[in-house]
Amino acid sequence: MKGKIIAGAIGNCVHVAGVVRFLKLAEELGYEVRFLGAAVPVDEFIKEIQDYEPDIVGISYRLTPEVAERLLQDFKTKIGKEALSRYRFVFAGTPPVCRVAEETGIFERCFTGLENTSKVMEFLGCNEGECLKKQRSDNLLDRLESAKPTPILRHHFGLPDLERTIQGIREIAESEVLDVISIAPDQNAQESFFRPEEMDPMQSGGGGVPLRSRDDLIRIKEASRTGNYPLLRIYSGTRDLLSWAELSKETINNAWGAVPLCWYSVLDGRSKRLPEDAIRENQEAMSWYGRNNIPLEVNEAHHWSLRDAHDAIAVVMAYLAAYNAKAMGVKHYIAQYMFNSPPMITPAMDLAKMLAKIALIESLHDKNFISYRQARAGLLHLSPRENVAKGQLAASTVHALQIKPDIIHVVGYCEGDHAAEARDVIESCEIVQGVIRNCITGNADSKIDPEVIKRRDELLEEASVILDAITELGRMMGRIEDNDPLTNPAVLAEAIKVGILDAPHLKGNPYAAGQLETRCIEGGIDAWCKKEERRIFERERLSKYVQLKSIRPVYT
Repeated sequence: MKGKIIAGAIGNCVHVAGVVRFLKLAEELGYEVRFLGAAVPVDEFIKEIQDYEPDIVGISYRLTPEVAERLLQDFKTKIGKEALSRYRFVFAGTPPVCRVAEETGIFERCFTGLENTSKVMEFLGCNEGECLKKQRSDNLLDRLESAKPTPILRHHFGLPDLERTIQGIREIAESEVLDVISIAPDQNAQESFFRPEEMDPMQSGGGGVPLRSRDDLIRIKEASRTGNYPLLRIYSGTRDLLSWAELSKETINNAWGAVPLCWYSVLDGRSKRLPEDAIRENQEAMSWYGRNNIPLEVNEAHHWSLRDAHDAIAVVMAYLAAYNAKAMGVKHYIAQYMFNSPPMITPAMDLAKMLAKIALIESLHDKNFISYRQARAGLLHLSPRENVAKGQLAASTVHALQIKPDIIHVVGYCEGDHAAEARDVIESCEIVQGVIRNCITGNADSKIDPEVIKRRDELLEEASVILDAITELGRMMGRIEDNDPLTNPAVLAEAIKVGILDAPHLKGNPYAAGQLETRCIEGGIDAWCKKEERRIFERERLSKYVQLKSIRPVYT
C-alpha cells in the first residue's frame, strides 16, 4: 500500500464527482482511501483527518470563490500549524476557486479540472511531499507503464511547410496533451527521400511535411524537447524501408516502427513494388526492428477494411500481420484496431470484429512476443462538418475503450475537412482526454452482448476457413515443405492474385482478383453473391480457388 488518502467536499459544496474519480484512481494505484462525501463542515472534516491519520488530505469546493476563501481560512486556523506540516494537502475546484486556494499556502497542488489524468497520477506518485514528474523517458514501454491505468495518446502531424511543422510540434509538446507525435512526411519523402532526383517538385508537401534531409528530423526532435517531452515516431516510407528505419532510429529515436505486410505497392499505388517484392521487403524491415528490439506496428487489416473488404478478411489480415511480425523476430508488437471501417459497420459488429482480431493476435503471445492494443477512430467516417466530427470522435473513443487500449491513436476531428494544425491536434486530444476521464473508472460492457459474442465466434470460424485456404494454396504451389505459407511472399501474393484475399476497391488492379462483392448485412460487412443477391460464407466463396479440408483452429 502506498499510503492513505482522505477526501471530500467542504462547507456547503455538494459536487463530489471529481473527488470520487480522484479516490478511485488513487485506489487503483495502491492507496487506502476514505471518502467523506459532500458538504462536510469544517470541524467535522478536521476530526475525520485526526481520526484517520492520512498521508494526503483532499479538499474540494466548486462554488463561490468568496465563500471558499472564508472556509479555507477557517480550516487553516482550526487545524493548526502542526497538522499543516504533518499532512500533504491537495485541492480541487473551478479555476477561480483554485486561485483562492493557492493564496492560502495550504496546498501542495490545486487541480482545476483542466489537467490530464496523467497529471493527477504524477501527484499520486509523489514521495515525501515532493511531486515526482512523470518520467520523460524516450522509450515506449516506460511511457506505457507510467501511464497506467490510462492509455497514452498518439496523433499524427505534418504540415506542407517544414518551419510550420517544427513550430507546431513545439506548441503541441508545450500543451502536454499528447504522448506520441507521429510525423507525417509528404509522399515525395515517403517514396523518394533517398532518391531525391526522382521527386516531383510540383507535389512537394502533398500529404505531409516535406522532409528532405537528416537535419530536418534532428530539428523536429529538438523542437519536441519541451513540455511533456513527447515520444516521436514516423511512417516507414513506401520503399527503402530499411534505410528509413535506420534514419529514424538515429535522428528521432523512433518510438516504434510501422510497416505494412502487403501494401505500399502496386496494390495501392504508393510505390511501384510488386506484391511479392513488397511483402519480402516489408518482412526484411520487420526483421530489422526485431533485431534492434524496437516495437513494431504492422499496418495491414484496416487497409483491407478501408477498401470495403468483408470483416472475415480484416480479421485474417490482422492475424497475418502479427504472425509475420512474430516470425520475423519482433518482440513488442503494436496491434492497431481501427474502428468505424468501413463507415457503415455498426458499433456492435465493429466491436465483435475487434474481439475476433484480439483473440487471434493474442493467441500468439509467449515469453518472446507480446502485443499492445492501439485503438483509433476510422478516418473515413468523420464528417467534414467539424462539430459533427467532434461528436463522432468522442463517440468512437467511448466505444474503443471497450477493448481497454494501451494506446489511443487520436484522429483529428478536422480530417474530413483539412489536415490538422497544431491547435486542431490539441483540441482533438482534449476531446479524447475528456472521454477517458469520464469512462476510465468503468462503463457498460458491450463485450458480453450475446450478438457481439455470436458475431465474434462466427468471424473466428470464417477466418479459420481463409487461413486454411492460404495453407492449401501453398501446398498446391509446392511451397508448404520449405516455408510456412502464412509467411511466404509468393503464397501471400498469389492469394491476392487469385482472390482468396480480395477487396472490392481492387477491381481492375492487374495484381489482384478484384472480384469480391461485399454488403453491410445486419451491421456487419460480409461477402455477397451479386448474381443471387445473397450472402456467401467463406467455404463456398473459396471452394473455386482451393480444395478445402477440415477447418483448423488458429487460436486458443
